[in-house]
Amino acid sequence: MGTDSGAARAPDALNCRVVPPARPVADLAEDARRGLLRRPRSLPPKYFYDERGSRLFDAICATPEYYPTRAEDALLARHAAAIIARARPGHILELGSGTSRKTRHLLAACEGGATAPTYWPFDVCEEMLLAAGAELARRYDWLTVRPLLGDYCAGLSHLPLPAGRRLFVFLGGTIGNFEPTQAAALLGELRALMGPGDFLLLGADRVKDPVVLHAAYNDAGGVTAEFNRNLLHVLNRELDADFAVDAYRHEALYRQDLRRIEMYLVSTRAQTVRLRALDACIGLAEGERILTEISCKFTPDALAALLAAAGLALDAHYAPPDGAFSLVLARPQ
Repeated sequence: MGTDSGAARAPDALNCRVVPPARPVADLAEDARRGLLRRPRSLPPKYFYDERGSRLFDAICATPEYYPTRAEDALLARHAAAIIARARPGHILELGSGTSRKTRHLLAACEGGATAPTYWPFDVCEEMLLAAGAELARRYDWLTVRPLLGDYCAGLSHLPLPAGRRLFVFLGGTIGNFEPTQAAALLGELRALMGPGDFLLLGADRVKDPVVLHAAYNDAGGVTAEFNRNLLHVLNRELDADFAVDAYRHEALYRQDLRRIEMYLVSTRAQTVRLRALDACIGLAEGERILTEISCKFTPDALAALLAAAGLALDAHYAPPDGAFSLVLARPQ
């Protein structure tokens, strides 16, 4: 096998297969009613990622303080061949695939190991799925890409399960954005889809010096702050709200008791906000906070316990010498 950029597949050869939700999932209006119209105020982090928010997150990943993306990418570059040799997948199914940038290490390892799996990227953005899939098809002339359009938070029971050995992939430390019970439930849903020869490759951020964690979510250039405040632009646009974006400051702190980062938007003055699409107003006091994201950090024991709670067993654990990040390969118990 080999790559041949001249044997590119036409982008229109790709079509997204819609994965229907297995259960209802709240939209922005419903989440805002639940999270903003009562105290303590909060919103799920998935609404960060409009077009501008996605660009800002890419910029965060390039800041010197934000280590997770670089740490995970380096682990994949170093261990992809061992992962593929162990899993021997006929299919790679990736949850929250995004641009599939880091997945290329796995695909390159497949090429080097004379393995040609089908790649099934699963995400909520059709445009991104098609663009990333077309680029991969151009890069790897042997690769078949089957994009899946849907929200994994809406359940996985309608996910197509192709015959053969499958490697499920969930990267980026995204598992840390869930409360522990939610994380175990999501992995349990994955476990229910897995057969005896299947594996899960999971990326997870690790507990470390609070100073390092604080810096990662409070970069000196203010990119994370702008990313956080972009959520207010989303609310203004989608819910016809009138948040004064400059009247909120970014706050990210590490809760050692819960081993997680909590990210907030903090009102810098008393203010009233109208959400016309909800026919509602909210009053925020000076210093009142809106929780916009959590990012749980794990010890090796906590990762093993999370996998066990989902019916999974640790097969291999890849980490750098400083223990900054973990890639774990797990199989059904």
